[in-house]
Amino acid sequence: MLKKLRLLTLLTPFIFTSLTQAAQISVLAENTANYAVSTYKKDMVDSLAKLVKYNTVVVEGIPSPKNPVHIAFKQELKKQAEALGLDFKDDGYVVIIGLGHSKERLGIITHGDVQPANPSKWNKSPYTLDLTSIPGKIIGRGTEDDKGPISTALYAMKSIKDKKIKLSKRIELYIYMAEESDWGPLEEYIKTHDIPQTNITIDAEYPVVTAEKGYGTISLTFPNKQISKTSLTSQQPFIASFTGGFFGSQIPEDASAVINNADNRLLQQLMSKANNYKHTGFDFDLKDNILTINVLGKSAHSSKPEDGINAITYLADLLSIKSWPANTSGALVNFINDNIGIGLYGKKFGNIAFNDDFMGPLTVSPTVLKQLDTGMQLNINIRRPRGKETAELKVQITEAVTKWSNNNKFEIIDLTTTVKEPWIQTDAPQVDTLLAIFSHYTGIKDAKPISIGGGTNSRMFPRAVSFGPSMPNTEYTGHTESEFITMEQFMLNLKMYTAAFIELAK
Repeated sequence: MLKKLRLLTLLTPFIFTSLTQAAQISVLAENTANYAVSTYKKDMVDSLAKLVKYNTVVVEGIPSPKNPVHIAFKQELKKQAEALGLDFKDDGYVVIIGLGHSKERLGIITHGDVQPANPSKWNKSPYTLDLTSIPGKIIGRGTEDDKGPISTALYAMKSIKDKKIKLSKRIELYIYMAEESDWGPLEEYIKTHDIPQTNITIDAEYPVVTAEKGYGTISLTFPNKQISKTSLTSQQPFIASFTGGFFGSQIPEDASAVINNADNRLLQQLMSKANNYKHTGFDFDLKDNILTINVLGKSAHSSKPEDGINAITYLADLLSIKSWPANTSGALVNFINDNIGIGLYGKKFGNIAFNDDFMGPLTVSPTVLKQLDTGMQLNINIRRPRGKETAELKVQITEAVTKWSNNNKFEIIDLTTTVKEPWIQTDAPQVDTLLAIFSHYTGIKDAKPISIGGGTNSRMFPRAVSFGPSMPNTEYTGHTESEFITMEQFMLNLKMYTAAFIELAK
């Protein structure tokens, strides 16, 4: 899902030739949006609290329709929908909550699954809505991605129902239960079901998202290799372990290294270098010639690596004072420093770096180190714009890894690269209306469509674009620890979604 903001370039008028801010918000939409906020602020927060309490992380090996937590979550959705006078349908991986009976339909696309959370990183449980730790913030896993938008959509629909607004299109809220892990079931569902012909995804950013980078993963394994006898007998320092990362679409904020045969001189060198890093915390512990280093960075959605501080790359960079003996962890650290560094755009990684004027640059972020029986697996998340063929990019990745392996006489095994295509929407007549609504409620004039680094289900639905819930030039907290949405933004979203549903369905 999210996502580096970039203004539209001169190419865009050829995509959306009628983009103007001439569209006006109707009095009906304005009055209903105001009614929604004045009437349902507390109810919407209560709704979100009931949704957040379910840890709807996808469990490997258990399909969503058989996952007890997912089943309970959907029962809560049904309870809320029916209490609001909305119809409800459970299709297994997909839940549909509807308002109206017209043959024409407007689809609102969300998801109910969430990414994992590390409870030790939260002031309260990630699955308890926290309204007190930081005044003005609603904290909890899913508050921004994507349970907050679900509650917002429910009460936008409820407000429209209260006002008995006659709709020419039925509104259908689609809630998919495996968006964070597996789009396959949704792809099959769309093939066999009648899907609305106009859709809005509320799982990204404002003003309107019309392009998304392609998600990719470079996975390579550094095989189990012990330190040489020469290094052992000479008491040469070596990296005994290097670990970090939580899940693939999160910039990691924790990483650790253990160095054997360390002494106070090495400790002082590393501590001195650590003073040069801003906003990064290092903890050093030297005992019996074993030095343990822990680093605290800042988590972020991997589609917006610039919002985070990657603990893996910063710890590797700290250790770049020397080339380490090439056991498993030493070779891993050397590889990261030689090919990635603390940069974000792959400029050291062979020839893979490139940029698109609208979609922005390729980003390259190590996200997870995973211990396998065969060695240590490094997973690198990439987000690629248009402008380079997938086959060419894969070849360049393989060439860079092979060159490093040959130059360092260290065999890397199990190199795999998966890269999805970037996506651009060229047929979305609702764009003008959504831009007008955004400008009306935010005061931001001349808003233009944007491209994001993340991937949403927009690319799977007809005539779909994303509309919020995150504001431009603000930190997106989905996938981070202590995920939140501000109360102000929660209410602003209710206004904009209520107005958008009316203007597009009345």
